[in-house]
Amino acid sequence: MTDPLPRTAGTDAAADARPSRWAWLGRLWRLSTGRFGLIVVIAVVATAVVARFWTPFDPQQVDIAARWLPPGWPHILGTDATGRDILSLLMAGARTTIFVAVGAGVVATVVGIALASLGALTARWVRESVAVFVDILIAFPVLIIAMMISAVWGGSLWVVIWSVGIGFGVNIARVTRPELRRVLHSDFVLAGRASGLTPAQNLMRHLLPNVAPVFIVQLSWSMAVAVLAEAGLSYLGFGAPVTEPSWGLLLAELQQFITVHPLSVVWPGLAITLTVLGLNLLGDGLREATDPTLSHASGAGRVARTHLPEVVA
Repeated sequence: MTDPLPRTAGTDAAADARPSRWAWLGRLWRLSTGRFGLIVVIAVVATAVVARFWTPFDPQQVDIAARWLPPGWPHILGTDATGRDILSLLMAGARTTIFVAVGAGVVATVVGIALASLGALTARWVRESVAVFVDILIAFPVLIIAMMISAVWGGSLWVVIWSVGIGFGVNIARVTRPELRRVLHSDFVLAGRASGLTPAQNLMRHLLPNVAPVFIVQLSWSMAVAVLAEAGLSYLGFGAPVTEPSWGLLLAELQQFITVHPLSVVWPGLAITLTVLGLNLLGDGLREATDPTLSHASGAGRVARTHLPEVVA
């Protein structure tokens, strides 16, 4: 019996050429920077999840008899001046790091999308007002604002989250708004408007997906800076409270003994550096993997720009 609906060679080729929904993940893994960033971020998240239920020792347990033990078993990274296990403190501090990074990322996303949308899709006087407002906020450094708020309201992780989130949400809006304006005049956006889509529907279906690569890089940067801001503010006493495990607090405590026990300071500094580097490289890799105007060379991980038409989300 013959097939009633034979498939032509052209149909097979078109089906094979259709990109998979998860093809970007393979492109991300082929990029050396994206692969490294993904591994680091997954490792930090996994450490934070594990530390929620288990650590080798109680991070806050003081044991004077075990103070300044060198790296070895059972204290793999050694102990501090009060006999606390440094590895357990780092694992517990990963929870604080992930909490601040994700919280600041969520706040930056909401603020950035709201301001960029107002600055691109509304009336002219609203767009100009938003542009002036964004320029004024960018003039104030995020860390200075966070320190001022902490001095008034006291040190808190929520102060860091809101300060960094709002500060970098404004940066996201400033970078994303011109991209939204550019995509706004594309044929597929005009077609969507003619078909009866509301501005909100057009924003969600066409505009935001087409500026996602730029947005992802800015978002990853804001999360990386949130990690640095939390560590810096905690180091200065404006961030996490003393009872909350934090890499910045641990670094501040160990730094006092750097001339006697220099190796102990390396561990929190290395954790902060790797996490920030991983978030930045992951953001760059995600942009290259999801940007439809980039063509990725398989195997070598090289990127070459091509001139492709706008892709409808």
